[in-house]
Amino acid sequence: MKKGKLSASMMCASLDKIFYYLTEFKESKLEYLHIDIMDGEFVPNLALGTDYVKSLRRITDITFDYHFLVKNPLEKMTWYEIRENDQVAFHYEDNDNIQECLNYLKRLGAKKFIAINPGTDFHNLNPYLDQIDGILVMMVEPGFAGQKMVPSTMTKVAELKKFLKETDKNDIEIEVDGNITIENAEKLYKLGADIFVSGSSSLFAKSELSTSDIIKKKRNVIGWNE
Repeated sequence: MKKGKLSASMMCASLDKIFYYLTEFKESKLEYLHIDIMDGEFVPNLALGTDYVKSLRRITDITFDYHFLVKNPLEKMTWYEIRENDQVAFHYEDNDNIQECLNYLKRLGAKKFIAINPGTDFHNLNPYLDQIDGILVMMVEPGFAGQKMVPSTMTKVAELKKFLKETDKNDIEIEVDGNITIENAEKLYKLGADIFVSGSSSLFAKSELSTSDIIKKKRNVIGWNE
């Protein structure tokens, strides 16, 4: 099995420690910074604004992993400076412009991911499988950090991995987001997940360990110790 990748959920990073975190991430060669964009409509929360994200761009060159939890993602994606090779997920739910979103991201040269909520059947994405690079599976109801995982989502990831293998779409990556503790990451890696969004339950949890040590610990359970 290939090594899993980590994506640090920046909505969980305290601003007073942002340079510490980014230094630790850089030294650990962290794969992604997870950038949650919320508009207060698709989910009952607001995050992360255009100016904040632009500022973040100026102080790090770690690849961005955008997650648009918004109504009308086609418009709102244009507000951000999405770069070639950035990873970008937008939601399937409440979205009448899925094909247009994919076309837009293709023009930018970004990796194209579609995100689905815990209650959404992944088979709804079948028409788009030839065009996407990944599927982001929400393990909690989206909107707020610190929630407990919806138990059925574990089975969902296993079934999705099985389906992708059977349909010869094994190059499509599975990203998991929500309550990805070290213990849950180990289980999800064994079930076939590839990218692990890491927030308040691991990377940004109160701990005596340094952030780089937490990254090592998490990587050990997603294929880095083999």
